[in-house]
Amino acid sequence: MDWFFSLLSTVGIFIGALFILVLVHELGHFLSAKLFGMRVERFSIGFPPRVFGKQIGETDYCISATPLGGYVKISGMVDESMDTEALAEEPKEWEFRSKPVWQRIIVIVAGVVFNMILAVLIYAAILMTYGDANLPVANMKGIYVEEGGLLDELGFETGDNLIGVNGKKVTYFNELVAPAEITQANVSYIVVRNGRETTVQIPADFIDRISKEKSFIDLGQTLPAVVGSLSPGAPAEKAGLQQGDMITAIDGTPINYWAQMTKMIREADGTLEFQISRASGDTLISVTPNLDTKTVGIGTVNVADYFGAVFSNYGFFTSISKASIQTWDTTIGILNGFGRMFSGDISVRDNLGGPIAIANYTKEATEGAGWLGFWNITALLSITLAIMNLLPIPVLDGGHLVFLIYEGITRREPSVKVRMVLQQFGFILIIGLMIFVTFNDIVRFAGF
Repeated sequence: MDWFFSLLSTVGIFIGALFILVLVHELGHFLSAKLFGMRVERFSIGFPPRVFGKQIGETDYCISATPLGGYVKISGMVDESMDTEALAEEPKEWEFRSKPVWQRIIVIVAGVVFNMILAVLIYAAILMTYGDANLPVANMKGIYVEEGGLLDELGFETGDNLIGVNGKKVTYFNELVAPAEITQANVSYIVVRNGRETTVQIPADFIDRISKEKSFIDLGQTLPAVVGSLSPGAPAEKAGLQQGDMITAIDGTPINYWAQMTKMIREADGTLEFQISRASGDTLISVTPNLDTKTVGIGTVNVADYFGAVFSNYGFFTSISKASIQTWDTTIGILNGFGRMFSGDISVRDNLGGPIAIANYTKEATEGAGWLGFWNITALLSITLAIMNLLPIPVLDGGHLVFLIYEGITRREPSVKVRMVLQQFGFILIIGLMIFVTFNDIVRFAGF
């Protein structure tokens, strides 16, 4: 039954995030419509058919059966409901179509704006609550590159000190993996190798490889092989290892990095001889890894302390400023990713996710970091939803925006017949896209 409760948890987390995103998006349309005196007939979370709700004043607030979105029905607007009955009469003063083009444009883009504001507020709340810790690249001692691994295939070498990305030198580690940087068409890294600066040009299918490996540069690849903690009763403690020991060699092979050490432990089929450097002098200790888990029961040093992380706490205004920059950086990263998918540089199959993928990633984020992970992924999805809604596809906000821009330029509305045909085409296109990405999710997670 564990799988059933895990499934319920995944669905519940996904629905919770989706509810927040849709509510905020539709609230943007609703409030801006009310601001300009438009009548809102329905505020729906989910698409028809309507399941339940309550009529308050002129608006029906309801939950509908199709949970992958929502809509606000504004009088006099051809929307997802495909209702054109009111258009046969003269425009009323409370109708969408009777308002100036600029007001209608604000109503259409308000949902997207609210999603972006939500992302900023989430990131700002996280910064105000937790602050942040930045690792100076100047304090890092290079990286371990496993032979035949991802970093090896990308052109890195063990000992490389990463100091810049895309031609720009950086101060902190997180700048090396910023979304706006790693999603560019031509990614390159500046590294110090054997005392000299050189550039590593990253292959075009870089993002595809990260998607498959689900990692890039892990801090474990930069940490020294120093014992930070010992599990009671584990092989390492029984053998006599102590906290603070530096493991300099295993079976005569020099060890410089934590990831290098753990690789040798995983591959061991018997007792290993650890060469240890400690304050009292060097010593040799024989350790037999646990054959089931392929571990010896030691933990890393504290990353933040070892690399001299710079901790910062922020007030409200600074948090908003930094959160806005983070939202912009994430937006550019998503746009770059979409652009590279459309150009064929990276795989649509490996990088375009639907409801199943989103639910899975949301669950993984919450399992790894609890509520912090949930809010981080919700902010990311909010930005993604904003971008997707601006696509110039009828039914989406971007499609409505195109009609309004056309009207603003030509001084006449597209005919109702044209709008209906395009709306229906857009609806079919969206349904087709949803089927495609859902099928793609199933195929990818099934491992075909």
